[in-house]
Amino acid sequence: MTAAAHPLCGVRAAIIDLDGTMLDTVPDFHVAINRMRDELGLPSITAEQIKNMVGKGSENLIRSVLALDHDDAGIERHFTDAMDAYQRHYLAINGHHSTLYPDVAAGLAELKLAGLRLACVTNKPLAFALPLLKLKELDGYFDVIYGGDSFPKKKPDPMPLLKACEFFGLPPAQVVAIGDSSNDAEAARAAGCPVLTVPYGYNHGAAIHETDSDGIVDTLLHAARLIGLHNNSADSA
Repeated sequence: MTAAAHPLCGVRAAIIDLDGTMLDTVPDFHVAINRMRDELGLPSITAEQIKNMVGKGSENLIRSVLALDHDDAGIERHFTDAMDAYQRHYLAINGHHSTLYPDVAAGLAELKLAGLRLACVTNKPLAFALPLLKLKELDGYFDVIYGGDSFPKKKPDPMPLLKACEFFGLPPAQVVAIGDSSNDAEAARAAGCPVLTVPYGYNHGAAIHETDSDGIVDTLLHAARLIGLHNNSADSA
C-alpha cells in the first residue's frame, strides 16, 4: 500500500497573509487607534489589547475597540465616527511603526527562486495593504494582492483563497496558504489548500498549536525550504 503524499508535494504557488505573518503591524494599529480614541474622548488602550483584536478586518477591529467602552447600541452609535477617524489616522502613519519579521524578504525571494507564484491575501483593506507593502519593498514579490474589501467575503471564508487559485489557474491542492492565525487555516481548509502557520503572529490571543495546519514554520524562509524539500522529493520519486 502506497503512503499518501505529503500535502506540500506538488505545490506551485503560495498565498501569504500580511499582518502577523510578514509584518508586525500592531505598533501602527496602536498609534492610529489611540489617536482615534482620543478624538472620541476615550482613554488609551494597550498594544496587547489591540493584538488580540487584529485579523478579522477593520470593521471587526473598530467594533471590538468600541466594545471596551460601549454596549451594542453605543457601538453602533459611534461606529461611523470611529471608523472615519481610525482610517484617517491609520493612513497618516501606515507602515511608520510596523516592522518586518525575520527572514520575510529572504523567504519570499527563495519561494520565487523555486518557481512559485505568490499572492498576498489579507483582511486589511487594499487602501492600507498596497502602500504598506510598497513602503516595506515587498510588493514586487507578488503576482497579485487581495485585501479584505476585494471580494464580498473575507477570511476565514475561503472565497479570497479560491479567487487567488483561479488567478493562478491552479487547483487549491497545489497552492499553499501561509499565515499566523485560525482565520488563515480555516480559509485554507475550506478552500482545499494545504496550510502552514507561523508561531509569532496574533491568532486572536490563542496558541497557534491549537490551529489545524500542515505544519508550523519558524519563518517564511523555513516555509520556503520545507516546500522545496517536499517538491524536490516528489520530483525525484
